[in-house]
Amino acid sequence: MSEGAEPQTKVRELEEELSKMREELEKAKSEAEDYLNRLRYLQADFDNYRKRMQREREEMARTASERIVTQLLEVLDNFERALESAKRTRGKKALVEGMQLIYTQLRGILEREGLKEIPCEGCLDPYYHEAVAVEEKEDCEDGEILEVFQKGYTLNGKVIRYAKVKVARRGG
Repeated sequence: MSEGAEPQTKVRELEEELSKMREELEKAKSEAEDYLNRLRYLQADFDNYRKRMQREREEMARTASERIVTQLLEVLDNFERALESAKRTRGKKALVEGMQLIYTQLRGILEREGLKEIPCEGCLDPYYHEAVAVEEKEDCEDGEILEVFQKGYTLNGKVIRYAKVKVARRGG
């Protein structure tokens, strides 16, 4: 082989290698563009999903509110009847009986929705009670609940209002 042929072969080999590299680069660019388009599609799809879930949560909250308010309308009607009855009869006993019935009805609605009163017997439990007053008493245990200022409640197992209580502290 002549000396001039060898550089031409090298040039051809380099050109072929360069051509393959260009093809690989174009293929990689095409794949990258494809991945980028898929990512954009997934981002848009996820954003739409997030918005749809937010709308559904808001709709569920509205529906739940509507359900409870509809039930409470009966209580409101009964309050109005009790007040009208009290005005007509001017009887304390009738008013007290009417209020007791309404209280029982309201309490039942709230309990069906998952409301439970926090018990306040025994000693202070910081997970359910808030001590707002302390009284020194020799004949009680430290932390024993003496008085309930405001009832506490849980809703479906979650504390929504702590019971406000007075607790005992042994002197000395």
